[in-house]
Amino acid sequence: MIFIDDMGWADLSCFGNTDAQTPNIDKLAAEGICFDQFYVNSPICSPSRVALLTGTYPQRWNITSYLSYREDNRNRGIANWLNPSAPTLARGLHQAGYATGHFGKWHMGGQRDVTDAPQIAAYGFDASLTNFEGMGPKLLPLTKEETGKVGRVWEEAEILGQPFTWMQRSAITTGYIDAAIAFIDKAGQDEKPFYVNIWPDDVHSPYWPPFEEYGLAKEAGKRGLYLAVLEAMDQQFGKLFDYVQSNEKLRNNTLIVFCSDNGPEKGAGRAGELKGFKTHLYEGGIRSSLIVWGPGFMKAKVKGTRNKESVFSAIDFMPSLLLFTGTKAAQNSISDGENVLKTMLGESGASRRAPIFYSRPPDRKNYYGFENLPDLAVREGDWKLLCDYDGGRKELYNIVNDPGEHHNLADVHAKKAATMAKKVTSWYKSMPVLEKEEN
Repeated sequence: MIFIDDMGWADLSCFGNTDAQTPNIDKLAAEGICFDQFYVNSPICSPSRVALLTGTYPQRWNITSYLSYREDNRNRGIANWLNPSAPTLARGLHQAGYATGHFGKWHMGGQRDVTDAPQIAAYGFDASLTNFEGMGPKLLPLTKEETGKVGRVWEEAEILGQPFTWMQRSAITTGYIDAAIAFIDKAGQDEKPFYVNIWPDDVHSPYWPPFEEYGLAKEAGKRGLYLAVLEAMDQQFGKLFDYVQSNEKLRNNTLIVFCSDNGPEKGAGRAGELKGFKTHLYEGGIRSSLIVWGPGFMKAKVKGTRNKESVFSAIDFMPSLLLFTGTKAAQNSISDGENVLKTMLGESGASRRAPIFYSRPPDRKNYYGFENLPDLAVREGDWKLLCDYDGGRKELYNIVNDPGEHHNLADVHAKKAATMAKKVTSWYKSMPVLEKEEN
């Protein structure tokens, strides 16, 4: 499970980027399936990660924006970490006999001054290696300017505990990949199946491409630095993909799922014709470029194809991948996801049946030049509605015909707008409110 950080829907060259090339990731697409209408479940990192890990809406766990300092979290009404009682894909697979490893950004607890969050192991992982936003072993980022000056991204990252290793930010993804490969090798020696998260943060600001490229990229501004980091990330992933593809047993018996946690930072990544950026409930904030690769599980006719019609989201991964592995979900486990395995493997064009609901990060009412942003959103069939918490200021779009969300049809289709607004406001009201005594 590869989860990129802050990559725009149109940033991969296989999704239309002509300013940079991502040949290793493109090779996955050429042998797998690209999905144009895949969604994550939040336009910002922590809740998006919670959704993928748990198969539930992050609002259930009071994580609706990025996790920060305790006071910041309290002021925004969000938890300091994901409740370890939440269902997780890793725990389900671990209980079924899988070796489970997390390598990369976590950001679901253990950050800034929150030093007492649960270890990543509490969520079902046998091994982990994270960054400055997680508990347990970590790789901490150094920076190096064109002058040779070395610095740190997070000066006080050591307070989250040991062991830690400082290394150049531009090489940390290789560090995660090396650890993941060693973990997979060990699983093979133990004759155990494996589930691995590789969640890099290369394309999240600040952007630090390799030292040799930094000066030239810096001259090209924020976009130039971003593109240099994007290409460097792709190069590092080449090692992982070659490792899997060159091993016949792995090549024919491994599924790779690749997407991003939310849309791009303004001025860095891009979402093509889609409106909005990271933190927005417009398409640019929540639609992600998904690639599913698995030659041993896909018919020849679907390899290298593009699915432009099917609509589903990250919460659907958990039930789909549990079914894929023959793993039963825990009894009475909370779930908001649906089984879309046949769609992921190219055997069906079906979408998820239920709507996909959203609430904006509580601290992002005005952001990236957008004023008075809508509070809620829902995607249902061909339609998408955005509105405020009270159902007011409705924006209704036929998202298939108008993916850029230019033509508000709320007045033209007033009944549909009212119905969808009622659904999303009712959903939001059904979500729990954080109690003061909670973590």
